[in-house]
Amino acid sequence: MMVKHILFSFLGLFLFLTLMAQDTTERLPKVYVFNIDEEIAPPVARRMKKAFSEAHQIEADLIVLHMNTYGGLLDAADTMRSRILRSKIPVIVFIDNNAASAGALISIACDSIYMTKGASIGAATVVNQSAQALPDKYQSYMRAMMRSTAEAKGRNPDIAEAMVDQDLYVPEVSDSGKVLTFTTSEAIANGFCEAQVESVNEAVQHYGFPEFETYKLEIGVTDKIIDFLISPMVHGVLIMIIVAGIYFELQTPGIGFPSIASLIAGLLYFAPLYIEGLAENWEIMVFIAGIVLIMLEVFVVPGFGITGVSGIVFVVVGLVLSLLANVRFDFSPVDFNSLLEALFIVLLAIIGAMVLSFEAARHLLGNPRFGIALAKTQQHEEGYVAADTSLASLIGAEGTAYSILRPAGKVLIEQDVYDAVCREGYIEKGEKVRVKDFKNAQLIVEKTN
Repeated sequence: MMVKHILFSFLGLFLFLTLMAQDTTERLPKVYVFNIDEEIAPPVARRMKKAFSEAHQIEADLIVLHMNTYGGLLDAADTMRSRILRSKIPVIVFIDNNAASAGALISIACDSIYMTKGASIGAATVVNQSAQALPDKYQSYMRAMMRSTAEAKGRNPDIAEAMVDQDLYVPEVSDSGKVLTFTTSEAIANGFCEAQVESVNEAVQHYGFPEFETYKLEIGVTDKIIDFLISPMVHGVLIMIIVAGIYFELQTPGIGFPSIASLIAGLLYFAPLYIEGLAENWEIMVFIAGIVLIMLEVFVVPGFGITGVSGIVFVVVGLVLSLLANVRFDFSPVDFNSLLEALFIVLLAIIGAMVLSFEAARHLLGNPRFGIALAKTQQHEEGYVAADTSLASLIGAEGTAYSILRPAGKVLIEQDVYDAVCREGYIEKGEKVRVKDFKNAQLIVEKTN
């Protein structure tokens, strides 16, 4: 009985080891390929985050960046660089033509660099929208990132810094006065490229995987929608709708189309930025606080003073900060140009919204097609007289609010409905009112206790 038990144990162990050996021999390495073939910007950084997450979920053995870019935004590039450096899965890059500026920074962060014939890497000077070099404080930040990234991957930090600083001289590599850019052969000679290959497959094979399974990020409808919504042009349009909706809602009582349009635009503005990691919770709360302060100024506090001004400032600050890639209260990755660009987008959109709102209000209120204005002028020769005489007799009379007065609306006095405006704050429908004066064919009323 003992011998039989031992034989069965050995048989079970043999079968287990056989199955494990089969699994080991049959399983191909999993290679996750992520394409970077556009400007480095927040959408690309977000897609990289998603790609790396999927690569970890499938337990990939290698991540390959298929790159062809002229660069892009520094904050997005820094986010991508940091993600590569923290990755537990090896990351290599295949430069399929260009890895300039931000692309060079991302490439140097990878474990191995492969380049196609005729490709280039370098030219990482920080520039503005007009391709003019920014002041040295921006270059200093980029130089430090390039040096630290090269050091982390065992590459020459002086060469990496020379890709930013035209004044840096590297013996037998870079002459001062020129920003360093490597061709494929130059990159190989100086340790910034492992080999010249002509495809992603060749790069993976050179890395050490003769056969492998390929996985790629699938771009869904949601990704495309988010990419569209976070473009600067769409940001401007959404801000205009938000501001215009608030303006028209303040002119009319009740909750109507303007407030709904403003709410939807606000959601479309903040939701993608929140998903992107740009808009923090506190930045959204600053914007909401600004709206509340403006409402208080209009409906509660008489005149227009510190509450209204503070509300406008809060709204602008909330919209601007949501466009910047800060981490909570840390704005160190944000350069001055990004701040100016965000401020320009917000202020231009607000000014445009106000101008269009005033024009739209003027035309709507004066156009009889919309039923807002009178279709015909009431001439004195036709027997019409001013209402001043009848309105004057109502001073001191009491009635009820026929609609909400915010501040304009209608009141019911002795079974007749009149246009009215409250002196301060707002009056809910059904509340008791007293007529204090009249102006421009409108009664001026106040709440009675």
